[in-house]
Amino acid sequence: MMTAGPVPLPEAFRSIPIAHRALHDKSAGRPENSPAAFRAAIAAGYGIECDIQPSSDGVPMVFHDYDTRRLTGVPGRVRGRTAAELGAMTLLGGREGIPTLEEMLSLVAGRVPLLIEIKDQDGAMGADVGPLERAVAGVLAGYVGPVALMSFNPHSVAALAKAAPDRPRGIVTSAYSAEDWPLLPERVRDRLRDIPDYDGTGASFISHEAADLGSPRVAELNAQGADVLCWTIRSPDAEAVARRVAANVTFEGYAAPLPA
Repeated sequence: MMTAGPVPLPEAFRSIPIAHRALHDKSAGRPENSPAAFRAAIAAGYGIECDIQPSSDGVPMVFHDYDTRRLTGVPGRVRGRTAAELGAMTLLGGREGIPTLEEMLSLVAGRVPLLIEIKDQDGAMGADVGPLERAVAGVLAGYVGPVALMSFNPHSVAALAKAAPDRPRGIVTSAYSAEDWPLLPERVRDRLRDIPDYDGTGASFISHEAADLGSPRVAELNAQGADVLCWTIRSPDAEAVARRVAANVTFEGYAAPLPA
């Protein structure tokens, strides 16, 4: 899995806390990954982490789940509806529909760092990927501003290296416990746990599960110069612990302190 060489992560991704799925607060009318949550993060000066799923017509949509039920109240696969249909589905707790990546890029306009996670489309972290990565790269063409790309699936990261070789890319990593990943085959969990594809994908960072930041492999990558980010921090105390290892945090549910 040898690809283009690593692209350094811009300093902004180390210095500015990153709002998980944007600065969401459903009680305040800002559902996760919504334009309202993006606007709030920008106003506060935070970086933004968001997720990408494809519509049935291949448009990158800013949405975390594979199914629309939890976030819209309407069941069905995200990739089973067109971008227009998804955009017409109001996000629960808000007044807006599911946005496209292109719409979100226009909203951010380079004002804050944007960390984009491509959700696995293979189903088991395998090699059946590529169309979504190419679509994301196409939408990002010409975008000016700090942006980085990542995925749990190393094959997706390799596809990003081909489609967008000039963009920083990383691997989202985990302890891959059977409890947290019941649908992923044991052999795949065991392999990914050791982060064996970091060099081969040309990654320059990882975003690691916060509870597993003490992993020897994370320490090894850190010592080799990898930028270590982490997910998902939900309190100031947890942030203090995570920052003993991680250069930056992806947070939600509290106001992470901004740099002076």
